[in-house]
Amino acid sequence: MHIARHRLKHRSALKPLCYVAVALLVMTLPLSAQAGPFTLFEASGPDAASIQATVDAFRAALGDPNNGNMPGPLTSGRREINWDGGGQSITDSPTPFAGFQNRGAVFTTPGTGFIQAPPSLLATDPRFDPSYASFATFSDPRVFSPVGSPLTTMTFSVPGTNGTLAATTIGFGAVFSDVDSSANASLTFVNRQGVSQGTFSVPAADNGLSFLGLIFPNLPFSQVNIVSGTDPLGVAESGTIDIIVMDDFLYKEPAVVPEPATLLLLGVSAAGMSLAARRRKRAS
Repeated sequence: MHIARHRLKHRSALKPLCYVAVALLVMTLPLSAQAGPFTLFEASGPDAASIQATVDAFRAALGDPNNGNMPGPLTSGRREINWDGGGQSITDSPTPFAGFQNRGAVFTTPGTGFIQAPPSLLATDPRFDPSYASFATFSDPRVFSPVGSPLTTMTFSVPGTNGTLAATTIGFGAVFSDVDSSANASLTFVNRQGVSQGTFSVPAADNGLSFLGLIFPNLPFSQVNIVSGTDPLGVAESGTIDIIVMDDFLYKEPAVVPEPATLLLLGVSAAGMSLAARRRKRAS
C-alpha cells in the first residue's frame, strides 16, 4: 500500500530515543524539549516511483539550488547525498566518517564504521547475508548503512570547513529500504544544547522503500540520530530481526551557529528595544 502525507502539526509530547529532556537556561530564556510547529513528509511503497513525488515535494520545501560540494556558508538551497559516486563497488569507511564534510555532514556510529555498496555486492560479501540482494534502491546503484550497529549520528557543520565550524539546519529527510515495522526505524532531531526535538518513526514498507523528512522552521538542530533496523548488517531477517539500509539523504543548507558573544549582543539589543518601546508607550 502506498502512503504519502505532508502535514503541519504540533506535538506536545514526543517519545525519546535515548535522551532525557532537560531544562536549560540561555540568557534567562527557557528552551523547551517539545517540538514546535513542523512540516512532516512521509511516504512508503514498493519502489522508487511510489515515493518520488513526496521526495520531490521535500526538495522543493528545502529550496533550490542543490549546492553540491560548493563551500559555505551559503544563504539558500539544500544539500543531497546519494552515495552513488563509487558506482559498482563497495566503499568501507571508518567512524567518524568525514567523506561528506564538503557538504556539511560528519557521520558516527557505535559500530565499526559505514558501508556504501550496491545490494548485489552486499549479497556476495562474506560478512553479510545473500538475501541482501533484494534491497530496493531509490537512486542506483548504492545504498548506505552503519556496520556493527544500526545506529548513526549525523552532525552538521558549515560545508567546506572540514567540520571545524559548527552549523545547524532546519530540515532533514532520508530514504530507507525494507522497513518491516515503523517501530524499527526512526529519526531523532537534537538541538545545539543536546535537547531532543522529538523522535519520529519511519513508515513501513516491507521489501520496499520509505521516506521520512521533517522541517522545523523555528527550531534549528545540529544533529540527527538515525535508527535503521533492529540489528546490524550481517544476519538474515527472521522473526523480529529487521535489517534496514538507507539511500538518499536530503537537508537544508547548514547555517553558521552564532558565537556566544553574538547571541549575548542580540539578546541585549532585543531587551533594549523592548525597554525603549515600553518607555515610549508610557510617555504617550
